[in-house]
Amino acid sequence: MSKDAATTDTYALRSDKLSEMDPSDVSYRPPTPKSYRPKIGMIGTGGISNSHLDAYRTAGWEVAALWNRTASKAVKKAKEFYPTARVATDWREILADNSIEIVDITLPTEHRAAFIVEALKAGKHVLSQKPFVEDLDIGEKLVDLADANGVHLVVNQNGRWSPHMAWMRNSVRAGHIGDLISAHFSLHWNHGWTAGTLFDEIDDLVLYDFGIHWFDFLSSLVGDRVKSVFASASYAQGQTNKVPLMAQSLVSFDRGQASLIFDGGMRHGPRDTTYLGGTAGSITSDGPDLGNQSVTLITSEGIARPALEGQWFNDGFRGAMGELLCAIEEDRTPENSARENLKSLALTFAAIRSRRTGREIAVGDVRRLAD
Repeated sequence: MSKDAATTDTYALRSDKLSEMDPSDVSYRPPTPKSYRPKIGMIGTGGISNSHLDAYRTAGWEVAALWNRTASKAVKKAKEFYPTARVATDWREILADNSIEIVDITLPTEHRAAFIVEALKAGKHVLSQKPFVEDLDIGEKLVDLADANGVHLVVNQNGRWSPHMAWMRNSVRAGHIGDLISAHFSLHWNHGWTAGTLFDEIDDLVLYDFGIHWFDFLSSLVGDRVKSVFASASYAQGQTNKVPLMAQSLVSFDRGQASLIFDGGMRHGPRDTTYLGGTAGSITSDGPDLGNQSVTLITSEGIARPALEGQWFNDGFRGAMGELLCAIEEDRTPENSARENLKSLALTFAAIRSRRTGREIAVGDVRRLAD
């Protein structure tokens, strides 16, 4: 028998054993509390709040009050998503309302911390929009304050509950591919829509505002194993943005490696691929965009292709809030806790420092985005 024939026969044998691998035992859907249905208040109703509000409405959760610096924006969002919600004239009204237990704060990162402090002091559980903070020291003070007041502080890293990311992460945690030794993410898409917008004022737009989802995903897989990162960025031929739309990072972690490739200047043929390799198998995900992905698990036991349902937008947003609600109901630490998110930020900050200096940076050495 030829080598090629032997390989083909082995592959066929594995395909015949599909029934021995049941991908349905891996949870990936947005978590939903059994009976806990608290009232939610929202502070800040900018563009991203559409995804929050749509996800909560779909889940059947009550948003009781909204506030925005420009009142007309809050009125518009209430009319569209929650017509019975109260539009507060002062954000402090939401914190003073004892019937509201959860506060979703979607304000820009540079303004958000002061609002989080007051919400925690008022005894509210808080969901913070990402990126959580620009200073790890401030972040640590916030998580300590949450602990001191007996409430949860979580971060809206909604990518964790995109169907393919959630399935891959939970499959790795279930030990389906053994110990993770390789993680590679490659994204090719058109981020040029940000030209002329406020996003175009972010120096590290791709690594920071966009790439943070993948740094967070990687952090959720390797945790404290991460060691260092080397990153770079460049302008794409023909782009109109002021800031680079192409970036890449090489990450070293204990007994493994990872890479993140972001081609944000691709106008045609978008593609998003992920490869996770372990000591006992591998998982791949491939598709034309973030919302349409096909996942394949391969081990010595066979090949499994889970039929995943849902979309990143807005199931991911439902997952971020749902995890907080479930954690409160079950009296446990939320997976998207702000304390855990500081690890993701440490990796992100190190990548940005590396891009700026051209040097490999140890994760944990950079405490502030501005450094």
